[in-house]
Amino acid sequence: MEKNITFPTDAKLQYKAMKRLVKMAKGNGLKLHQTYLRIGRRRLIKAGRYAHARQMKRAQKERNKLKTYLGRLYRTLHRQIEGNTVLSCVFQETFEIVETLLKQTRKSKNKIYSLHEPHVDCISKGKAHKKYEFGCKASFVITHKEGLALGAMAFHKNPYDGHTLKTVLEDAEKQSKCQIDRAYVDKGYKGHKITDTTIFMSGQKRLTNWFKGKLKRRQAIEPHIGHMKYDGKLGRNYLRGKLGDHLNVVLCGIGHNLRMVFRYLLRMSLAPT
Repeated sequence: MEKNITFPTDAKLQYKAMKRLVKMAKGNGLKLHQTYLRIGRRRLIKAGRYAHARQMKRAQKERNKLKTYLGRLYRTLHRQIEGNTVLSCVFQETFEIVETLLKQTRKSKNKIYSLHEPHVDCISKGKAHKKYEFGCKASFVITHKEGLALGAMAFHKNPYDGHTLKTVLEDAEKQSKCQIDRAYVDKGYKGHKITDTTIFMSGQKRLTNWFKGKLKRRQAIEPHIGHMKYDGKLGRNYLRGKLGDHLNVVLCGIGHNLRMVFRYLLRMSLAPT
């Protein structure tokens, strides 16, 4: 589930952090000898132009200048509010984000990709049309025949699918108030270590024809997810924060169930009697 953020670049994030620091400084009555916003914007535009022309060394030089300006602003404000408990609390969250921006490199872990949504993760799913997605992982439990969503959860820090299966099944049992005897999953859930529910995995051998047919039915979950993305709000989450991620996933599942019910009632009303 993608978050409503722009595609992150170092220069863009650094300039946005500069604008936030200047705005907060003016709002709290702090005076800056220089804001660096005018020359910083010039460096941002040049970095984009050089990168477009594939002149990467020149683009990197402009990004380094932006990083220098951001570091100067950060240190200036840090010195001014040192010892002021109230202002330290006001600037604490922003300072932590700026510190991460100044330290992170290409291979760093827990990187910042957005200032207003610092918790988003970079997820690579191997899609040809979209190499990277920025948001969180959403997991759904859907009934085998009808396609109704029993459980919906959002997971941050991009966990392995096999480690999330037990949690989502327990949540689905809690919501539906019934025991799940069998679950059909794909190969991404290897190593789930679940013993109280029978798990059938794609490509599993030594199955009867009846179970093979049931396992083929697992692929029907893909169009349901597609409908949630394009008919619902799963494709782009506009709700803020981690709580917004959890709420959006649950509301997408509710909306999917309502659409299924309304379609069924419409078919029943139009059926000949």
